[in-house]
Amino acid sequence: MDIGFIGLGAMGQAIARRLLAAGYRLTVWNRSPLPAQALAGEGASIAATPTEAAARPVVFSMLADDAAVDAVFVLQGALQALPAGGVHVNMATIAVALAERLAEMHAARGVGYVAAPVFGRPDAAAAGRLQVLAAGDPAQVARVQPLLEAVGQRVWPFGSAPARANAVKLAGNFMLAAAIETMAEAATLAQAHGVAPADFLGLMTQTLFASPAYQNYGTLIAQQHYEPAGFRLRLGLKDVRLALQAADAGAVPMPVAGVLRDNFLDAIAHGDAELDWAALAKVAARRAGQDRR
Repeated sequence: MDIGFIGLGAMGQAIARRLLAAGYRLTVWNRSPLPAQALAGEGASIAATPTEAAARPVVFSMLADDAAVDAVFVLQGALQALPAGGVHVNMATIAVALAERLAEMHAARGVGYVAAPVFGRPDAAAAGRLQVLAAGDPAQVARVQPLLEAVGQRVWPFGSAPARANAVKLAGNFMLAAAIETMAEAATLAQAHGVAPADFLGLMTQTLFASPAYQNYGTLIAQQHYEPAGFRLRLGLKDVRLALQAADAGAVPMPVAGVLRDNFLDAIAHGDAELDWAALAKVAARRAGQDRR
């Protein structure tokens, strides 16, 4: 199968490599050329433009945000380049409202659209351990199911409306951000009374909160290991803002999300935008006079 792939950040590169390893022919495009050149050395073809990459029966995209998706698929014409009968698999974390608009635009063009955002960091993507959310026309989801299985540990279906997958992704990222914040505040409280954050978080993440999210982010917080970023703090702010937008549209109060937004802004104001979003923990420590930078 001939597949186009647009957007080769850390996650996009890892997912594209999984598809190459599964034996699929890949034509890739990225705004900066180096990631595409690296994949070319592993068997991918390089497209000169996003429209060239999109002129394939299936095109994947993993772009950074709403603006990038809109720029590539609407303004630069990648959507118009999709061939009749083609399908676009959008793996980006985007606004629910944009997901709804994209579904309408693809339907008007007579091409398929599947929303397939993922849970997992680049190391999980490289190992094929992503949790893939999938929503869209059931026939189109079934068509790309083998491709999604090649990049993820499990594919979770969420119905025929693509925006549902994006709503789930935003809700899940809100929960992750909230977990980081609660661990940060709790560890700061423990440290104020002489308990090392590593000791406190070691206890919590091996007993009451023995789950991958708490264990992974608890370790990053305890070790203050925020570089290189698996997921940048500025993108965490983006996702919390998108969750709040979706909450407004659904008349869902989310007071904790408002606190998270302000704390992300605090972190960014102190120069931490490019650190891993676990660096949100620095805000609680700084406010308590425990800034350990």
